[in-house]
Amino acid sequence: MTENVKEIFGNSQGGPPAPGSAPPAPAALTAKVRTLAPSMTRSMQRVAETVAGDPAGCAALTVTGLAERTGTSEATVVRTARLLGYPGYRDLRLALAGLAAHQQSGRAPAITTDIAVDDPIADVVAKLAYDEQQTLADTAAGLDTVQLGAAVSALAGARRADVYGIGASGLVAQDLTQKLLRIGLIAHAHSDPHLAVTNAVQLRAGDVAIAITHSGSTGDVIEPLRVAFERGATTVAITGRPNSSVTQYADHVLTTSTARESELRPAAMSSRTSQLLVVDCLFVGVAQRTYEAAAPALAASYEALAHRHRNVPR
Repeated sequence: MTENVKEIFGNSQGGPPAPGSAPPAPAALTAKVRTLAPSMTRSMQRVAETVAGDPAGCAALTVTGLAERTGTSEATVVRTARLLGYPGYRDLRLALAGLAAHQQSGRAPAITTDIAVDDPIADVVAKLAYDEQQTLADTAAGLDTVQLGAAVSALAGARRADVYGIGASGLVAQDLTQKLLRIGLIAHAHSDPHLAVTNAVQLRAGDVAIAITHSGSTGDVIEPLRVAFERGATTVAITGRPNSSVTQYADHVLTTSTARESELRPAAMSSRTSQLLVVDCLFVGVAQRTYEAAAPALAASYEALAHRHRNVPR
């Protein structure tokens, strides 16, 4: 590799992997590509999509060979490898070889999931179910458990938690706060941007603010998170774009994955699936950390509502 490439390698977009962090497992590579591709340059997208589409072929290529195949440069290949979480191109090649072996081990081929207007309802069910499963698998594979653990610790000891979300993400925000309330935590979901900001002003160190936005660029969600960040609260971003605007005000970033968007399946549908998985992980993690208080609180909430689910004689 030329000295020039090495210099670019050290200053690549996204920076080097965090100290002590391990490269993504081979199975997580495709998920990383799906998540990060929208924020890449066009040339980096070509490299990322090529290695994810043909891991066996690309694993056999040198950095120069992959650059020639994708019509890019050695520097672009190296940048892409680092952005995907690998210390160098050699590490990416090892992951590609592992992914190729996994794909050749007898796994069923993926079905085509584009939904047509005239698809029979049985096909719609099958395609949506496959997309949901793939989205969940990709999110789980790409979720940074160190960041997740830090967010869980902050929530478990928080005085209160504010959660911001608009539209479909607002529904996920409500889901998380309802879960936290049932184990005794003080939590509020805000979909009104004005109310979100006026509440964020009251936050301080020891509080937690969570922003849920697939695009990472929703101003009505970013603004209250910024205010909470400036007030000293611990801030968490749940987003499908790890390099987006919302992350500059987040102490911890939890990345979600989505299925490919189509006319009959907008991003709001697939992003909600992965967001719900992440908030469920947060909730279960907090319940584990606060089990002695959470278990009685959860039992009490069940008991308080039990009479509404019994058959009452007329």
